[in-house]
Amino acid sequence: MSETTGLLKEPWKYFERQREAGTFGIWVFLASEALFFGALILTYTVCRLENIEAFAAAGRETDIWYGTINTGILLTSSLTMAVASQAAASSGGFRRLVLGCLAATAALGLAFLVVKGFEYKEDIEKHLVPGARFALKETAAQLFFGLYWIVTGVHAIHLTIGMVMVIRLTLLGYFRNIRLDLNPEIEVTALYWHLVDIVWIFLYPLIYLPGRAL
Repeated sequence: MSETTGLLKEPWKYFERQREAGTFGIWVFLASEALFFGALILTYTVCRLENIEAFAAAGRETDIWYGTINTGILLTSSLTMAVASQAAASSGGFRRLVLGCLAATAALGLAFLVVKGFEYKEDIEKHLVPGARFALKETAAQLFFGLYWIVTGVHAIHLTIGMVMVIRLTLLGYFRNIRLDLNPEIEVTALYWHLVDIVWIFLYPLIYLPGRAL
C-alpha cells in the first residue's frame, strides 16, 4: 500500500501531480498577493517622499512597543509553522509535534490580533484616526494614518484567514484523525502563513520607525 493512501483526491490520479498542482496554485496566489501589498507599499513610499516631515511626525506617534512585540510574536509563529511543515513533510511519525506546532501557530496568531486590538484602542483614544478630530496639525499626517489603518487592517484580515486555515487543520487532526504526514495542505498553509509574516517585516519599519532617529 502506498504511503500516500488517503491523501489522493479527485480528479487527480497521482499524488505527486496533486501536490505539484497545489504548490503551483499557492505560489500563483502568493504572487498576486505580493503585487497587492507591493502596490500599497509603493503608494506609502511615494507619499512619504513627498511629505517627509509630516510622515516623521506621524511615525513618532505610533506605539513602537506594540509593533515590536507583534513582530516577535509573528517571527515565533513563523518558526512553529515551519517546524509543523517540516515534520509533516516526513513520514517519521511526528503527528503530535505537527499538531502541537499548528496549535501554537494559531495561538500566536490570536496573540498578534489581541495586541493589535490594544494598539488600535490606544490610537482611537489618541485621536489618530483621520477626520475632524485628528490629533496632529500636519495635514499630511492624516495621509500617514490613513495608510496605516488600511495596510494594518488588510494585514490583520490576511492573518485571520491564515488562522482559520491553521485551526481547521488542527481540529481535523485532533477530532477526525486525518493524516498529517506528507499532507500537502500543511505545506500550502505554511507558505501562506510565511507570506503574512514577510509582509509584516516590511510594514514594521515603514510604520514604526519613521521620525524616531531625528
